[in-house]
Amino acid sequence: MDFNEFINSLSDTNATLNYFTDFDKITEKISKIEIKLHQLNYLIGKKDLKKAVYELFNENPSVFDVLNILIAVRDKNTKVLDEKGDTVLLKNFFENPEKIYKYLKETGLEEVFMKKEIKNLVDYVFGIEVGLDTNARKNRSGKIMAKIIENIFEKNGINFSKEVKSNLFPEITNLGFDLKRFDYVIKTPEKHYLIEVNYYNVGGSKLNEIARSYIEIALKINKYRNYEFVWITDGKGWLSAKNKIKEAFQHIKHIYNLKTLKKFIEILKKEN
Repeated sequence: MDFNEFINSLSDTNATLNYFTDFDKITEKISKIEIKLHQLNYLIGKKDLKKAVYELFNENPSVFDVLNILIAVRDKNTKVLDEKGDTVLLKNFFENPEKIYKYLKETGLEEVFMKKEIKNLVDYVFGIEVGLDTNARKNRSGKIMAKIIENIFEKNGINFSKEVKSNLFPEITNLGFDLKRFDYVIKTPEKHYLIEVNYYNVGGSKLNEIARSYIEIALKINKYRNYEFVWITDGKGWLSAKNKIKEAFQHIKHIYNLKTLKKFIEILKKEN
């Protein structure tokens, strides 16, 4: 493979419209707490919010378990500083009405509730979840890349296995005790191709570490005559790690992006 061809043909994006927000996942999250959110709606517009908190707590104290999501925090075990400067868990503020009111007041939710800046907490949290879901885009980018690769294999009549564990190849004894899971394995009459697939929109030090780890894996696997490590990766993130991916080209025979993958397809067709 030619490094210059690879680096010059990195794709700008692999995002499809369903990359940006996973509404099915968001709806599922909302459904789990929807009843509690509806009950918390009781607080909206109350002039004496502290009194309303006590009333609702006496009726059903568990509704306050979801107060963390109202400030866009999923983990109730998140550590914060109290007024004394001591480290406490966020969920500690949900234990009794006095602490709950303190939480609402200090987070700013008291004013939001009293001024009716929120009309319905279910809709409000739906918006929060859409925002938080952007953190999952990195994982979706990898899934989309995998789907693209699968479509290319299928279109070209290439048979493949998904998520194959390394213990299915007992003859490869130098991978250590850690169980390795390859994204895909393709078997031809000549070789087993053990394949890793990923996509990086943004750069960072992580890419250097990824390249280093794949170099190590490739050197181990490629010692076996009937096995070959294949790395399919893409994305402009690699422009920030040119030197490391260039080093990988010196050790890994098969590195492809979406543009150059056709060369690997040609190899597979010749061997079948």
